[in-house]
Amino acid sequence: MYRIPFALAGALLSLSFHIHAAEAQPVRIGVITSLSGVAAPSGEQMKAGIDTWLRMNGDTVAGRKLEVIYKDDTGAQADVAKRLATELISRDNVDILAGFVFTPNAMSAAAVADRARKPMVVMNAAASTITTRSPYITRTSYTIAQSVKPLAEWAYKTGSRRVFSIVADYAPGHDAHTWFTSSFTALGGTVIDSVKVPLTTIDFSAYLQRIKDAKPDAIHVFLPNGQPMVSFMKAYKEKGLDKAGIRFLGGEGWADEDVLNAAGEAMSGIYTAGFYSSFRPGADNAAFTAAFAKTVNGRFKPNFQAASAYDGMALIAATLTRTRGNADGAAFMAALKGYKAASPRGTVVIDDKTNDIVQTIYIRRIDKLADGRYGATEIDRYDGVRDPAKPN
Repeated sequence: MYRIPFALAGALLSLSFHIHAAEAQPVRIGVITSLSGVAAPSGEQMKAGIDTWLRMNGDTVAGRKLEVIYKDDTGAQADVAKRLATELISRDNVDILAGFVFTPNAMSAAAVADRARKPMVVMNAAASTITTRSPYITRTSYTIAQSVKPLAEWAYKTGSRRVFSIVADYAPGHDAHTWFTSSFTALGGTVIDSVKVPLTTIDFSAYLQRIKDAKPDAIHVFLPNGQPMVSFMKAYKEKGLDKAGIRFLGGEGWADEDVLNAAGEAMSGIYTAGFYSSFRPGADNAAFTAAFAKTVNGRFKPNFQAASAYDGMALIAATLTRTRGNADGAAFMAALKGYKAASPRGTVVIDDKTNDIVQTIYIRRIDKLADGRYGATEIDRYDGVRDPAKPN
């Protein structure tokens, strides 16, 4: 019988010990999000989405504990995000970067992830180009083009022919205008005029009077989440655009609880396109919203940022299961191929070619519910939507 020499046996035993010790180390996930400043509600939604996934699924995957480290970028601060990404990798030894409310922040961190060959999971930032910056980047939120193109197609299908476009004057707003215009005009519609408003605008009365005077049959609107949306909707009603028969077409965010509660009756009858609202039917969303309520002690309901963060954790866990706990960048990204999962939003897939998300975009109408609140009702859907800004 062949016997392993004692010295070799000892070496193998030592190697085995070190391998298992390494496998037992936690997988560290560095989340860069906005936990202070005007974007803090977005960061709070993202954090609550992550924490809800952990509440529902536990913190151990493939024998390794998941350790989440949160870092506050304080808002749209690309230099801060880059510094935090560098610190998370070099000092905190994270295995995976995640989060990113804002596109500039995700762009700056992308170079850090690429250089370190670390996986990066984008949970909100919506510019199409982000996932092209490194083969180590994937996304569980959406792109502007992905939601706006179906909205334009639905608008034309349901009778709109003359649309006025009003968007915030920053990169996502520009993308929204470009993709709505190109998609709508390709079908035969006309964007009769457009305006880009400063990002900090909260008084829209002059713009809305101009739109009313132009007599479009619909307006396409893209504004930052929160107060700008509320102010716009109140002015939309005060100026009587709804009574003039000018249909409202908005993207993601208009079905969020904070906007619905603050704008109230002004939201009634508007149309919005997006991948998630807390009003979605189905068992997956019911379970998610129930667990989310416990996470935040009922203080607020999940929005699309919470859902994409929750799905980001689901993607990380499923991928680590495939790799048997190996968080190496190349192994992680290879294991993403073919990812498909049920989600509170429906079925999500990661595109093998682009590492970007493929999902259903819902057309929703805001209605007054039986309990007196305003909520989103899904009236149409576009399944399997890829980012149209990328070649398929």
